[in-house]
Amino acid sequence: MKRHFALSAFLFFCFSFPSHGEGYGAARQRMVEEVLADADATASYSGISTLSPGVIAAMGKVERHRFVPAALAAVAYLNRPLPIGHGQTISQPFIVALMTDLMGLNKGDRVLEIGTGSGYQAAVLAEMARSVYSIEIIEPLGKEAGERLKSLGYHNVQTRVSDGYYGWPEAAPFDAIIVTAAASHVPPPLLKQLKPGGRMVIPLGTQFMTQFLMLVEKQQDGSVTNRQILPVRFVPLTGGH
Repeated sequence: MKRHFALSAFLFFCFSFPSHGEGYGAARQRMVEEVLADADATASYSGISTLSPGVIAAMGKVERHRFVPAALAAVAYLNRPLPIGHGQTISQPFIVALMTDLMGLNKGDRVLEIGTGSGYQAAVLAEMARSVYSIEIIEPLGKEAGERLKSLGYHNVQTRVSDGYYGWPEAAPFDAIIVTAAASHVPPPLLKQLKPGGRMVIPLGTQFMTQFLMLVEKQQDGSVTNRQILPVRFVPLTGGH
């Protein structure tokens, strides 16, 4: 969700954008095709050569242009992160899709998201899970995202403005947790709130060192395994920790 991105004139000349006559549907389909191509290209790192049908369907349904500033709606379906204000970005669609796929969601799952941003990732999750709890530490972003998600009919998403490091204990436990900012370590409160058998997808590393997207799995006996997926670049997880 929050990867740094400088929107430059170079992109405007190197990518084709949807015209008003074309509408957003065709652009969204092209985005999905690019996401699938990226999944195939990075399979040697991630171990995932294709995405689940549920993830593909969700990416093809959620209207990304609703989650970016109006001035950027025409470029909303580029497979790139875009600025959403307050020094934050909406994540690259491929990263959204990959992180969602790694969670292995089922329709009955309860999911915790750390870092609501504009609400795009939460909307994708809401297409696949029973309920989504999303936390944003930046108050204007969190409030706007909550209103946006409700207006778009995502009534299975609850949002709050809070420090995501500590999770949402009163709503725990969760079948899956996704963190969209880089932490130096897996936050113990989040691990505690993950069900046995659950999965957490989180970027680990500091702002000035290599970060890696990690899949953290909590076994039925409470033990934890970690798998390194891809090198990534996210803004740091902020808060009182």
